[in-house]
Amino acid sequence: MKKIITLAILFFSFVSVAQIKVLETVPVEKLGKVNNNYIQKIGDEYTVYYTSIVSDDDDSSSLKKFSFKNVNNDYTGLYNIIMNGFNATPLYDIKLELPNNYIWLHYTGSTLPEKSTVQFMVSSKDASSGSSNVSEPLVKDQINKLFQK
Repeated sequence: MKKIITLAILFFSFVSVAQIKVLETVPVEKLGKVNNNYIQKIGDEYTVYYTSIVSDDDDSSSLKKFSFKNVNNDYTGLYNIIMNGFNATPLYDIKLELPNNYIWLHYTGSTLPEKSTVQFMVSSKDASSGSSNVSEPLVKDQINKLFQK
């Protein structure tokens, strides 16, 4: 009788492990895109992918990213901060703190306001990696397209 019970328990344990479970998935939305730069949304987390033109890490990939959750409408807040930086006189860098990164918005002026640019200068908070990257310059219209505004 003990052998039958033991076999039954083993049989049911194998059956329960071998079952297929359907896991809930969150749709991935690709928002605006400019050249190789784009913003991706998964649930309430936004990830900005950008082409790095200057990098001091060992990763040979030129596509870098930084992420943040949309707490207190941070996605629109980031867009507004970037756009307001174009209108500042004089243009100055803005430093932002994200959960895993520091981001400097580096503005470069021009005689024509529509030719002023902004670059993301991203450095990791993780002291062991110490990596920093600089995005390609983006003009105001490209920021609007990237953020779908």
